[in-house]
Amino acid sequence: CRAQVRLAAPGPGAGGDLPFFGSVLRRAECVRRCEEPRLGAVSRHRAAEEVRADFQRRVPYSYLQRAYIQLNKLEEAANAAHTFFMANPEHMEIQQDLENYKTTSGKVSLIDWEARQHMEDYSAGVRHYDKEEYELAIEFLERALKGYYSEDEDCQIMCEGPQRFEEHEHLDYKAGLYEAIADHYMQVLACKHDCVRELATRSGRISPIENFLPLHYDYLQFAYYRVGDYVKALECAKSYLLFHPDDEDVLENAGYYEGLLEGAVDPATIKPRKEAKTLLRRHKLESHLLQVAAAGLGYAYTEPNYWNRYGARQDEHSVPSSISSEPEDGPRLSLTKKPMPKPDRELKEGGPLLYSDVKFVYNSQQLNGTQRVLLDNVISEEQCRELHRVASGIMLAGDGYRGKTSPHTPNERFEGATVLKALKYGYEGRVPLKSARLFYDISEKARRIVESYFQLNSTLYFSYTHLVCRTALSGQQERRNDLSHPIHADNCLLDPEANECWKEPPAYTFRDYSALLYMNADFEGGEFIFTEMDAKTVTASIKPKCGRMISFSSGGENPHGVKAVTKGQRCAVALWFTLDPLYRELERIQADEVIAMLDQEHLGPSEMNINPKDEL
Repeated sequence: CRAQVRLAAPGPGAGGDLPFFGSVLRRAECVRRCEEPRLGAVSRHRAAEEVRADFQRRVPYSYLQRAYIQLNKLEEAANAAHTFFMANPEHMEIQQDLENYKTTSGKVSLIDWEARQHMEDYSAGVRHYDKEEYELAIEFLERALKGYYSEDEDCQIMCEGPQRFEEHEHLDYKAGLYEAIADHYMQVLACKHDCVRELATRSGRISPIENFLPLHYDYLQFAYYRVGDYVKALECAKSYLLFHPDDEDVLENAGYYEGLLEGAVDPATIKPRKEAKTLLRRHKLESHLLQVAAAGLGYAYTEPNYWNRYGARQDEHSVPSSISSEPEDGPRLSLTKKPMPKPDRELKEGGPLLYSDVKFVYNSQQLNGTQRVLLDNVISEEQCRELHRVASGIMLAGDGYRGKTSPHTPNERFEGATVLKALKYGYEGRVPLKSARLFYDISEKARRIVESYFQLNSTLYFSYTHLVCRTALSGQQERRNDLSHPIHADNCLLDPEANECWKEPPAYTFRDYSALLYMNADFEGGEFIFTEMDAKTVTASIKPKCGRMISFSSGGENPHGVKAVTKGQRCAVALWFTLDPLYRELERIQADEVIAMLDQEHLGPSEMNINPKDEL
């Protein structure tokens, strides 16, 4: 309809706007004439917001998976589960279903039925680039660009659909002609402007891949250079510079390519790609109009940073400029890693361990990572035994997981208890109060060690404290290929395929540091492992034993999990910490008050004449 009915330019004088509005009416008629025969009445094909939200979250695939199971179509069920999981990576039950499919059917390769092809091509191109397979990288990245611009056109058109006017009650809406047009058009324009974010966001994520579109040209400029196509290399470098004209690395590269072409081609004739120029020009004009409306019409609008330069190409095989393989007399490519965003705080480690009996084992470098430390003798053998006795008296199956006794794997039983529960049981005489107090004291000891070792300049607060045991279920350990706890990060949603960790809900984004204090070693399996962000490449493996503690920062730099416990019971105190006092553990605050009262009075509950349940 856009092609069939061009919008006419308004003419001068009275009635001069009639040609323009006439073309608007004809285009509206065209759209309706097209929609109704193909899609049926409007009420049938324009879904409610709730339905649209369910489809965006891929909820139908959860139902499809179960339906396919009933029909014994396991391959289709596995693909449906995988499609749902890609948009809901925090869904533990689906994650376990996928592991079961892999075990029962031997199916490893799963299909995402809702995969966006330009995203898939981009990921494939980056993988080939990382392997130095530059011809294949070029093929996939060029295909990704073509798909991106096609998706962008679709996104722009879809924004011209119905809009919601949350600020106006329909019956009380008294806007005049131009106000009404402006209200609707601003909704459309904001939607179109947001296509840049939409096309860079993976399914189920809130945050886009930073610098997504420019990165295509950044990868391509170097890939074309490596295959000897300097014209294309310069073209892609100039395309990237449209978005980031002051990027010193790519400016240097472009200058070098121009030098290579000197005498053969006039570098001035090589221009940035037309589609990149067109998109960027349109994007800037959209931004200008939105800001004009914000200033003159009272719209609330803040321009996002859609192309953050810190979302940069990372070359593990880079040639540092100081040992460049390029000729000494020629310009050198600046292929070193681009700067990453500065962390919220300066990262340090190596501070005092505070307690003479605590033994240092490995630091971050020795554990092949960032902000990691392994310590021994944090608690004694006798304290381990006492904690184990407490655990057997207070733990509840599925505690912390809404009563799910096997939340991570059907091959193990999970049990847990909190500090406040331990103190409550101590008051009630169900466990010795001294033993319950030990749980509280050793978790505080662990917190102080972590705060000191990582040299934090502000107080580290408890976010959650959990005494946990994992028990291998007899008769279910043969041919196990699952994990006791799948690979994850503690404050972000790990996305191995995108090599990203999305710091957004439902992840516990406020967590800053984590620690695990082990209580025993008399079991089989159960090693704690760190991996790369691919959730496959193991960077460190730790065998638990009494008094051993592993601590690390909680972000995507430290994906981790637990290998299958195949015999016996593995117990530990799991601790998560935050630097934000707003997210202090409520039960811990209550436990602090109880402990403070005991320390002050040196009295037991019977001597203080209180009802333990009421007081707690």
